[in-house]
Amino acid sequence: MLKLAIIFFLISLIAGFFGFTNIAAGAKGIAKILFFVALTIFLVVLVFGVLLGVMVF
Repeated sequence: MLKLAIIFFLISLIAGFFGFTNIAAGAKGIAKILFFVALTIFLVVLVFGVLLGVMVF
C-alpha cells in the first residue's frame, strides 16, 4: 500500500510539473489517504505484536 502511495505521489509531481493541476491535486489526495491507511495498519499490527508478545512471554 505504501508503494501505491509513492506511485501516486510521483504522478502528482509529474502532473504538477506539466501544469495539470486538477490531476495533481487528485493524485495528491489519493497518495495522502493511502499513506495514512498504511501508517494506521502498521501501528495496529505493531500494537498487537507487542501485546501478544507480552502475553506469550
